[in-house]
Amino acid sequence: MDVTLWRARTELARPVAAGRQRHDTRDHVFLEVREGDHVGYGEVSPQPVALNGDPGVGAVIAEIEGPLRTRITEIHHREGTVPDWTRTPSLRDDRAESAWAWALVEMALLDLSLRSSGDDLATRWGADGTEETMATVSLIEATPWVDTGSAYRVRAKVRPGSVLPDLLERLGDLGRPVLLDYNATAVDDDEVVETFRRVSDVVTVVAVEQPYAPGNVAAHARLARRGVPLSMDEGVRSVADVRQIARYGAATMVCVKPARVGGVASARSLMREARHLGLRAYLGGFFESELARGVTRALALAECDEPSDSAPVAFASASPIEPLAGGLGWRPVLERLGPGTRWT
Repeated sequence: MDVTLWRARTELARPVAAGRQRHDTRDHVFLEVREGDHVGYGEVSPQPVALNGDPGVGAVIAEIEGPLRTRITEIHHREGTVPDWTRTPSLRDDRAESAWAWALVEMALLDLSLRSSGDDLATRWGADGTEETMATVSLIEATPWVDTGSAYRVRAKVRPGSVLPDLLERLGDLGRPVLLDYNATAVDDDEVVETFRRVSDVVTVVAVEQPYAPGNVAAHARLARRGVPLSMDEGVRSVADVRQIARYGAATMVCVKPARVGGVASARSLMREARHLGLRAYLGGFFESELARGVTRALALAECDEPSDSAPVAFASASPIEPLAGGLGWRPVLERLGPGTRWT
């Protein structure tokens, strides 16, 4: 077994202002796993710093180079091979950085599995049908929006007192259903209700996404009783979270982000549990490259009836990945990223 870790940074072609940060660059963490004659690649793209329960990129890399490296090396020495990708949910713990680190390993092992068997991900998962995507814009800052293209739904970033009238009019002109995404910045039910009603005057608001802090199920349930449709995002990390949301009527929708919940196997379990409990589930992302986005897209087609965050991300800087036949279809541009950190 040979493992190599890289970190790359890209600039987004269209920055997006959110509740507590401005998305203008993105760090990508890539992993290569070689076993015998086969190779697999994975990607996660963490936040620059810890926010709303998600770890910063430094903590994720430290987890990979520390506890994860020790664990996967022990398994290889004991069993003589790398673990199957489906085992990764049982190998991580409940810490946020552990979920992200093992999500990265899971994707690399999935790619390795596909390349070893010659399988196609879409066929293996039954990923067919028509893809419905979301585009993310901001009502906070008057910067150029991403091309909404064929996106079926728009996620619009807001925070208290931030909705710019000109941008609200522009949002209405798009004529797409909207998620109003607070990113846990709301402080007052009345303000959320007023913003919901104001935006609803010009466009259909499907839900208000994560107005309050992750874990504050009571506040969301209270707001829901005022007739505001809600979705949970940062507050969705486990099956237990999904069950709590459904039990207390805290939302009607949930956004499941594979990196946050520990990978695609865990994401699939959460989405199935959500549907079983009567919640509408969709997939989110973190401005990843097409390596990770392609996996999200296949999972959305296989498991999701809602528009998901699976459209390609436009970067202003050079792409950190390049096509590679077979498997997930991509790999890091090794010549551009340098030697990385390697262990055996």
